[in-house]
Amino acid sequence: MALRNSTPVSEAAQDATELSGLFLEKPESVVAIAGKDMVFTAKVDSSSLQRKPTLKWLKGKWLDLGSKAGKHLQFKETYDRNTKVYTYEMKIVKVVPGDAGGYRCEASAKEKCDSCTFEVTVEAADEGAQVNILEAFKRAKKKEEPKEEIDVWELLKSAHPSDYEKIAFKYGITDLRGMLKRLKKMKAVEPTKCDAFLRKLDSAYSVDKDKRIVLSVEVVDPNAQVKWLKNGQEIKQSAKYIFESVGNKRTLTINKCSLADDAAYECVVGEDKCFTEVFVKEPPVTITKLLDDYHVVVGERVEFEVEVSEEGAHVKWMKDDVELSRNESHKYRFKKDGKRHWLIINEATLEDIGTYHIFTNGGHSKGDLEVEEKQLEVLQSIADLTVRSAEQAMFKCEVSDEKVTGKWYKDGVEVHPSKRVKIAHIGRIHRLTIDDVKPEDAGDYTFIPDGYALSLSAKLNFLEIKIDYVPRQDPPKIHLDTTGNMVSQNTIIVVAGNKLRLDVEITGEPAPTVCWMKGDNAITATEGRIRVENRKDLSCFVIEGAERDDEGNYTITVTNPAGEDKATLHIKIVDVPDPPEAVKCMSVGEDTATITWEPPKFDGGAPIKGYLMERKKKGSSRWTKLNFDFHTSTTYEAKRMIEGVLYEMRVFAVNGIGISQPSLNSKPFMPIAPTSEPTRLLVDDVGDSTCTLKWLPPERIGAGGLDGYVIEYCKEGDTEWVRANKDLVERNGYTVRGLPTGEKMNFRVMAVNVAGLSPPALLSQAVTIREIMEHPKIRLPRHLRTKYIRKVGETINLVIPFQGKPRPVATWTKDGQPVDPKKVGIRNSFVDTILFIRSAEREHSGKYTLTLQIENMQDSASIDIQIVEKPGPPVAVKITDVWGFNAALEWQTPKDTGNCDITGYMIQKADKKTMAWFTVYEHNRRTNCTVSDLVMGNEYLFRIFSENICGLSEDPGVSKGTAIIAKTGLQYKPSAYKEKDMNCSPKFTQPLMDRSVIAGYSTAITCSVRGNPKPKIIWMKNRVIIGEDPKFLMQNNQGVLTLNIRKASSFDGGTYSCRAVNELGQDEVESCALLKNCRISFLCQPCPQRRSERGNKMQEPEGKYQEKCNIWLVLAVMYKKEHNKVLFGIILCFLFLPCSL
Repeated sequence: MALRNSTPVSEAAQDATELSGLFLEKPESVVAIAGKDMVFTAKVDSSSLQRKPTLKWLKGKWLDLGSKAGKHLQFKETYDRNTKVYTYEMKIVKVVPGDAGGYRCEASAKEKCDSCTFEVTVEAADEGAQVNILEAFKRAKKKEEPKEEIDVWELLKSAHPSDYEKIAFKYGITDLRGMLKRLKKMKAVEPTKCDAFLRKLDSAYSVDKDKRIVLSVEVVDPNAQVKWLKNGQEIKQSAKYIFESVGNKRTLTINKCSLADDAAYECVVGEDKCFTEVFVKEPPVTITKLLDDYHVVVGERVEFEVEVSEEGAHVKWMKDDVELSRNESHKYRFKKDGKRHWLIINEATLEDIGTYHIFTNGGHSKGDLEVEEKQLEVLQSIADLTVRSAEQAMFKCEVSDEKVTGKWYKDGVEVHPSKRVKIAHIGRIHRLTIDDVKPEDAGDYTFIPDGYALSLSAKLNFLEIKIDYVPRQDPPKIHLDTTGNMVSQNTIIVVAGNKLRLDVEITGEPAPTVCWMKGDNAITATEGRIRVENRKDLSCFVIEGAERDDEGNYTITVTNPAGEDKATLHIKIVDVPDPPEAVKCMSVGEDTATITWEPPKFDGGAPIKGYLMERKKKGSSRWTKLNFDFHTSTTYEAKRMIEGVLYEMRVFAVNGIGISQPSLNSKPFMPIAPTSEPTRLLVDDVGDSTCTLKWLPPERIGAGGLDGYVIEYCKEGDTEWVRANKDLVERNGYTVRGLPTGEKMNFRVMAVNVAGLSPPALLSQAVTIREIMEHPKIRLPRHLRTKYIRKVGETINLVIPFQGKPRPVATWTKDGQPVDPKKVGIRNSFVDTILFIRSAEREHSGKYTLTLQIENMQDSASIDIQIVEKPGPPVAVKITDVWGFNAALEWQTPKDTGNCDITGYMIQKADKKTMAWFTVYEHNRRTNCTVSDLVMGNEYLFRIFSENICGLSEDPGVSKGTAIIAKTGLQYKPSAYKEKDMNCSPKFTQPLMDRSVIAGYSTAITCSVRGNPKPKIIWMKNRVIIGEDPKFLMQNNQGVLTLNIRKASSFDGGTYSCRAVNELGQDEVESCALLKNCRISFLCQPCPQRRSERGNKMQEPEGKYQEKCNIWLVLAVMYKKEHNKVLFGIILCFLFLPCSL
């Protein structure tokens, strides 16, 4: 339960915290009771904000309480959509003294911020009375105890206000108004005084996890013993907790602080305590692996992965400033494993396009997701085929999506599988195979993927061999087929990696000889990658897996006796191009980067259609496509990048055959933009050779920060700018020196960061460099235009701004005389003058005049300073008349008014019986008054305090006489007061009791005595004074006498007595202490053989014999404690000797 503090916050404090007025309701200062709960509430208006405000609870200057949320500190946040008001609550569960101190609440948005402060004071709960242990020694004896006097004011403080009137009537309080005022003052919180500590613990300490912290106090007594408690439990010294005591200083060192050490600590010295609270800060969770950008097509799975610095950290996922959560459709799934966290989108749609953020308490990362409609790419198209009868024809194509199905058509008619026609779909490859080709199979074949406006076509050519009658002497002839792969009569284009089979029909009689050559080299191999297959009337040239080196001119020559024929073919091998080279970043912007590269050295034999670009963040393994359409230029501007993050780029070249391998990665680069231009550039002052400029920082600074400013100038009409400062200027102002007098100059200022210079900020017009004569003028603050009043001992610091050029001469006078520099400090600058008095005295009062002078021009202003203090007491207070229940008072004004006017007087009365003062009048302006409603039969005194603006006088003026309100017709005759004689001779009120004690244990005997003067106490054993024997400890606590016998032995048995003596007499009590020994049976009895031998010869009585046994046993036990067990055994053996028995 928290008590609201009624003390209003000053207007100055409110103005200091209201930066932008975001708070609708601020937390208030409170006085709390230890062990109770407290709740602080703050409301923030977000109607004018673009984003959700962020609120922090801080203790002291910098301790963020958000990381301390738990059982002790609880935070709550609610939002009202109708009023757009955020409500924040901080609850402190079971307040401890360590929670006392100053707190601050900060609300911030992107463009606004606001803060407020409040104080928490903790009062200790009332502790119950301690139980007196000595009461347990008293016998249960009924005795009438005197009634304790009841403190009426303590009773009123704990009572309900509705019971005040009943209590006042019961105890005879008639002045209810004065009673209420006194109660109000008694309930004011007074700081508790501590006599044991010179320096206490601070209210709170903060330490990082795994670090060391030292708690230190200083005590009054250098020999005092301290206890350290943690959450109420005493701390034992160990390697983790180290206690140190050096002189008056006591320290507790906690090594390797963990979260378990976040607790409340106490230092106890006797009954005095001091408290503190230790906050263990966990290191902020940072992001070690940033989010990657994703570029996917509709339906693909997206996994945003991030890695943080701590396991089990709490993260928050957001998309475009909207927090993501598990919804009913399970669109988003969140997964974490140790330090790794994932955001999973099973099937991406166009609605998922956006920027995804992840937040921790110490880091932030974001990644872009772009989703494209599905576009089917043809990785390998079908090719024309030329086959002969009974051979196999196979059309094959490859597309980008494995799930895409399609249909095959021949001359527009769908092809269905049969025994001879087979259709296959394996992954991304689609095949149409025709076995035992027949002439009717020739035609145009087309593959159309399902769901796409795309078709792939090829032609099947049937090679029919006709056997004609040829004369026997027919010269050879080569019949080349110009269809199929031949783009001209002598050129054949082959894609690298594909198979080339060239079937050349040959005629001639007799059968000609065939020779294939590449250049000047004959090809004779019949096996291998390049081979020649000769059949009747047909020569086949085969290249398996065509390579770039296979490109060239090939010659086929056929000869027979009738002649020869020759044909030349050019085989061209086309391939994907080489990767682009020299990829580098030429320039960067805030979120852009310009990339250039060189075309590939080999284009693959086909023209370059364009380029594809990819980027990735440094350290990531995921590449993101930047374009789907081919980019034809060798310069590309990448956009939508994150400022301050390192990126790498790579480029692919594309021709008609396919996509090249990726280029080498570019060097890492970081998008950083120069700042915007400085704002509000203006001229602050102009001299004969100087010009002072002022400006504000740029509106946009960015991740590159701000290193400083560059100032340049040039003459009007000139284009050559001259730099004014060699080093960067960090301040928002600069004075350019060495300028030509009378010239018109232009100035500009540019901000500088790692990205370079910002755009310049220019003055709207040129500045003439010439000193301007300005009349001196004092700008006296408004509060100094009236009499300036301060109290004695306060500091006076008056800052008087002025203007004038050149610099005016400022002089101060007091009452027409120069100011004494030993009493009043004066400091002058170019724009103001300061009058300073460290500790004001009444002699500093007077009229101070400030005079400014520039040549023959001057200005002056006066300030009346009045130093005041509390007035003296009124004088000559007297009772002028008493009638009925009334008394008339008069007095004179005080001799010392405190250097100001008396604003009134406060009159109080007191009954002479109780001498309790009650206020009758406050702010009484006259020097006389009438006090009414006095009680019949009472005698009253009166006192009067004078009052001015500093408050009431320290001492009152007391009336010389008294006012007696006598009963009508009766004369009051007071009897002489007789003081009661409190002296008496000593008398024991509680006697000593007999004790039975076991040997080896400590005991105490107790009695109580009274007497005045305080009697002298003498303890005796067997009528012998004990004295300063260290075995006995004698105590006297408010008449309760205790004699402690430490580790009693058989020698301590006997009669103890206590004697009390003073000058009026003496008294004595006594008791008997009987010692009981621990007996061992075989030691206490003689040996049976020795008993039979002695028979009746034992002359010693049984009691004497038993006493000897006991003495031997006690000696043996004592000897064992002092020596080792071997000697103890020897002593036990002596106990069995006959002579000892």
